[in-house]
Amino acid sequence: MTQHDDDVSLRQMLDHTREARALVAGKSREDLSHDRMLELALTRLVEIVGEAARRVSPERRSRHAEIPWTQIIALRNRLTHGYDALNLDILWSVVATDLATLVGQLEQVVPDRVG
Repeated sequence: MTQHDDDVSLRQMLDHTREARALVAGKSREDLSHDRMLELALTRLVEIVGEAARRVSPERRSRHAEIPWTQIIALRNRLTHGYDALNLDILWSVVATDLATLVGQLEQVVPDRVG
């Protein structure tokens, strides 16, 4: 099994969360229905956040129980394996609302410099 650096994974989570939030700035849920590129980009960014979360060690996750690790990882699995049943309302809600909270949580735990 490959060992991953928790700080790198946390930084990836923060960076990709911020990027997803930036993509929806000034947009509406309706925009998502009519913009396939936006749908694909948001789906991929949220998948990456979930994969990076999965790579954070159980010890580090337990120290930051305020972060909804299980839900983040489960969403990644749903997006990856249930791609044919993607609910855009849920995707929009996650990116437009939940990720704002996640950014704040991650900013508290991500080191200023990684690597």
